[in-house]
Amino acid sequence: MMFPKEFKILESHGWQYVRDLKTVKLPALFRGRPEISSDITPEDAVELEDLCPAGAIASVPEFSLDMGKCLFCKECQFRKPGIVNFTSDYKIATVDRNALRIKAGKTNPVDFHSELVGKEIGKLFGRALNLRQVSAGGDNSCEMELNACGNVNFDMGRFGIEFQASPRHCDGMAVTGPVSKNMAEALKLCYEAIPAPKILILAGTEAISGGLFASSNAVDRSFLDSLHVDLYVPGNPAHPLTFINGVLNLISNSK
Repeated sequence: MMFPKEFKILESHGWQYVRDLKTVKLPALFRGRPEISSDITPEDAVELEDLCPAGAIASVPEFSLDMGKCLFCKECQFRKPGIVNFTSDYKIATVDRNALRIKAGKTNPVDFHSELVGKEIGKLFGRALNLRQVSAGGDNSCEMELNACGNVNFDMGRFGIEFQASPRHCDGMAVTGPVSKNMAEALKLCYEAIPAPKILILAGTEAISGGLFASSNAVDRSFLDSLHVDLYVPGNPAHPLTFINGVLNLISNSK
């Protein structure tokens, strides 16, 4: 039996979930889509390229910042605050790997490129999508964010999107981590166990490019690099809003 005191407590808590995940406004402190001023000089570009620990910045043939490699550490913004600015835009997932490369003077949102999505994806997975999440040598940060996708705040399950334990019960795989040699074979076995047709999602900088560990001898991305990737979700780690909005675009824009 509920008493007036308990009802007052529930009412004071308000809604326990984010009603509309597509219109959330994140604070300015959030490190989302970067913008680079068109006023950047060649000297600035070279300096920032040398500064970046992950090799995400290229000064030639034109300046670009690759979110697929970016650690979102903001060191480039700290060094050149009038040149680089990380916005609070979290809608940065895309189907096209090249769309993650931000050019100087570009202030428009990241293009999802829905025209590249296979028409069968929306028809097969538009109402229900089960994913097997594989941590391929990750540091548990991106894994924690994907776990948060199903909590009471984001409630990804309301859209029919769930993580499952068995790959044989799944429609696709979400990979986190740079893919260590110790996980390369396990990743291959898991992917092959998922019934076709299936989708592949890379979540986080490490999964997309290897991140800081891209050149490590402990990393083996040969199998992953041989596969077609259906969705890139950048971030270090990838935010739940970035992941959920990206997946929703993937399964709805192709209907």
